[in-house]
Amino acid sequence: MQQAVLARIDRVTDDVVALTLAADADEGELAPWEPGAHIDLSLPNWLTRQYSLCGDPADRATYRVAVRYDPLSRGGSEYVHRFLRPGRRLGVSLPRNHFPLVAAPRYLFLAGGIGITPLLPMLRAARARQLPAELVYSGPTAESMPFADELRPLSGVRIVETKRQGRQDLEALAATLEGDTLVYCCGPASMLAAAEAVFPVERLHTERFQPVARAFGPDTAFEAVCARSGGTVAVPADESLLDALAHAGRPLPSGCREGVCGSCEITVLDGAPEHRDDIGAPEGRMYPCVSRALSPRLVLDL
Repeated sequence: MQQAVLARIDRVTDDVVALTLAADADEGELAPWEPGAHIDLSLPNWLTRQYSLCGDPADRATYRVAVRYDPLSRGGSEYVHRFLRPGRRLGVSLPRNHFPLVAAPRYLFLAGGIGITPLLPMLRAARARQLPAELVYSGPTAESMPFADELRPLSGVRIVETKRQGRQDLEALAATLEGDTLVYCCGPASMLAAAEAVFPVERLHTERFQPVARAFGPDTAFEAVCARSGGTVAVPADESLLDALAHAGRPLPSGCREGVCGSCEITVLDGAPEHRDDIGAPEGRMYPCVSRALSPRLVLDL
């Protein structure tokens, strides 16, 4: 965990603020990151929330994130918008990246609303490498779209105001897509579903802020063996592995608790996990906030 100072809060739309986090004077620099990365921000109200980094990866002195106010907030965005003030010291995780910018000869970026945040540094990185890159950025109005003014002067950027112009025709975009183009999409679930329906799966990269509703078999009890620390934790059918470990005195870092942020990732040494996350757990890993076991027990590197 890093320590940072909230240097600035800038209102970029009526319901979005940009936070500039400065490196703690004792640490000098913040940890490096690449486009697509996000951080966990530990708020003073004891909540931890995940935000995509939308600043400049070359700037090791500051991070920038954007926070949209959610009327149904569980306390994170409400606190940021109503109570957080510059000068506050905050805990910041090391950056994690489940949405990396893969090397390609050309890119198409599709953003919806606050989904612009991970795509901003991607667009800049592609332009810095002098690669063809287009951005189609959709939102109800330009005034409601974070960083629209920052993006408007750039070539290859299309701002789509859906209240006036209607939704972008993704099928038409897909029909004209050159074969070596990678597509990156981040935005509301409806946009992601539309993109998945028309773009080839091998060329489409998406990031979700909310999990996809899916059906799984009934939850069953299993055992979690902690290989390094010793001991076995019983995980009942009505409790997550994450909570069972915490109740047994083995708490793990956690953020979203929905299988989309990756902060609780652990290594599985033996057994068959049932992956229920939306990230795509690497081989030998799992996210215990949502995932369970297909075998009677899991041996964990804990």
